[in-house]
Amino acid sequence: MLEQARAIQGQLIEWRRRIHQHPELGFQEFQTAALVAHVLESLGFRVRTGVGRTGVIGELGQGRPIIAIRADMDALPIQEANEVPYASQVPGVMHACGHDAHTAIVLGVATLLARQTFPGTLRLLFQPAEEVSDDEGLSGAPRMVEDGAMEGVEAILALHVNAQQPTGDILVEAGPASAGVDSFYATIIGQGMHGAYPHYGTDPIYLAAHVVLALHGIVSRRLDPLEPAVVSIGTIHGGQVTNVIPEQVELSGTIRYKKPEVQQLLHTEIERAFGIARALGGDYQLKIEIGGPPMINDEKMVHLVRQVVTDLLGADHLKMSPKGMGAEDFGSFSSLAPGVMFGLGCRIEGDERLGHNPRFDIDEACLPIGTAILAEAALRLLRSETQDRGE
Repeated sequence: MLEQARAIQGQLIEWRRRIHQHPELGFQEFQTAALVAHVLESLGFRVRTGVGRTGVIGELGQGRPIIAIRADMDALPIQEANEVPYASQVPGVMHACGHDAHTAIVLGVATLLARQTFPGTLRLLFQPAEEVSDDEGLSGAPRMVEDGAMEGVEAILALHVNAQQPTGDILVEAGPASAGVDSFYATIIGQGMHGAYPHYGTDPIYLAAHVVLALHGIVSRRLDPLEPAVVSIGTIHGGQVTNVIPEQVELSGTIRYKKPEVQQLLHTEIERAFGIARALGGDYQLKIEIGGPPMINDEKMVHLVRQVVTDLLGADHLKMSPKGMGAEDFGSFSSLAPGVMFGLGCRIEGDERLGHNPRFDIDEACLPIGTAILAEAALRLLRSETQDRGE
């Protein structure tokens, strides 16, 4: 499978660079979706477009098992700083997280597995909007789930490029692989007044200062220190001129967790923290927006990927995933069927390019490696799931 993937490396690079030159933000991936649909149809896949707004589903084969592979397609609102022939042609938008590579890799999987005979159904999910949410707080994964993307799926695979790891190294580990993420939006309400006479009003900036301290104390003083969690304030806005105490202050922030009980505790404590505003004579409005759940790598699926990597590359290329509180909406898929996402090393040696940065880029030699691992793992799942049922 690795030899077959390397034989189409030129095509993988062409797809990746074409997508990189024409990046599209979340729920706006019209050109990318059209390219994906065209390639899938040319390979004999049954194709659905407009899934989860701008997503694409391609299916090959019939019946059970149904094995899914996911690729995200959206870019970021970043002005690219790279001077390369395939640099973004869209001002202020670039693929700074590798979703162009993910899409090209899964198109490569489609190419390789269209040549194979296998029982069951291969379902490829090309997802919009991993990086952003819509007006109702939902990103592309839950929107695709709403449109039936996971119906009947028995296992799901995905990867994410990792520009900090050498090309060919694979990071995968069972258990929580990314955090769940919620967001909060709040208004602290006071009574505006001339800055020279603060005692005649209720200063919302003063109230906000106490609330901020309380929010920052939640993880360190209200939570078991062995439980990973984050409460971070991302924005705070209040006032317009130096000598006027404003009527209100607006805050927003992010919540990260890996267990449902920790999520609930954080929500409760955030509500209590904002309650300080009322205790000091003001008021508040608080909205907590539920985001994606934690991404849990299934133990059996991890074992499968590790075995495939060992067979294709050698066990020395297997690495442990670093711990962190980053979020990935793949959890919306993997919470419905056993799933695994692995990290694909793609570091440009001597010139490391980190994600979400104007200079992000990858070593394109990673493309056939990711393609081969996903294709081989999916093929083994399709065949083994059928054998397990005696079909």
